[in-house]
Amino acid sequence: MGKKFSRRKKPAWQKAIAKERIETLFSEAGKIFKKYPNLSKRYVELARNIGMRYRVRIPKEFKRLYCKNCHAYLKPGVNCTVRLSQKRFPKVVITCNECGAVMRYPYLKEKLKKNKSQSS
Repeated sequence: MGKKFSRRKKPAWQKAIAKERIETLFSEAGKIFKKYPNLSKRYVELARNIGMRYRVRIPKEFKRLYCKNCHAYLKPGVNCTVRLSQKRFPKVVITCNECGAVMRYPYLKEKLKKNKSQSS
């Protein structure tokens, strides 16, 4: 028989430290990207691993900064293409130039909010 692993929650202080480390790793990945793109990719991978180990979500502002397929740190115009799709459901289309993955993020809600604030 194998070992049994406990499924208890991590303490709050560990989660807080993990969140802080994730934020630090993403900011460092952004700073170092120009010189060492491979190192910034490694920082993103480390941040994801910390998030999974401590069951902490990556903050929303960092979610769109990396490729979900190859985990590369994304800089528009350098290693990714950003376009706006104006079809039935408007969305931001981000294409990673390293692996070719396509990520689509809707922006209809933001557009509707903007229209409502302008008409008021």
